[in-house]
Amino acid sequence: MIDTLNGLEPHYAWLAIGLVLAVAEMAIPGVFLIWMAGAALITGLVTWGAVFGGAPIGLPLQVVLFAVLSILAVFTGRKYLARHPVVSADPKMNNRGARAIGEPVVVTQAILGGSGRVRLGDSEWLARGEDAAPGTRLTVLGVEGSVLLVG
Repeated sequence: MIDTLNGLEPHYAWLAIGLVLAVAEMAIPGVFLIWMAGAALITGLVTWGAVFGGAPIGLPLQVVLFAVLSILAVFTGRKYLARHPVVSADPKMNNRGARAIGEPVVVTQAILGGSGRVRLGDSEWLARGEDAAPGTRLTVLGVEGSVLLVG
């Protein structure tokens, strides 16, 4: 009969490892663990197939199978993602400054000598641009770090 892992049939252990790795990929996304999860699931299915008429697969061979499948899956997945990159629906999602380009702002602290402060929405930003008095309405033309370029 097939080796057991502390009373647990090995195919259940491999399937559980695959599910744990898949959940870990969802919790800590990095597009790495999902490939190993697939390798563990395939190892579990192959080991399970051995239960139903195939030759029993010992634990050392299962580990080698998992290691080989993991390496193949990771490198194949990386090549696939390099050729088919995931394009963000909103590339400026986490870049507040870039999202501000084209937005109207109001000068709150006079822009003198090229720098001052402006209000954008509910927050104030450092700004650079032509001299302007408080209350002047300008538009965000660009961003340099956390400084809005206005005009």
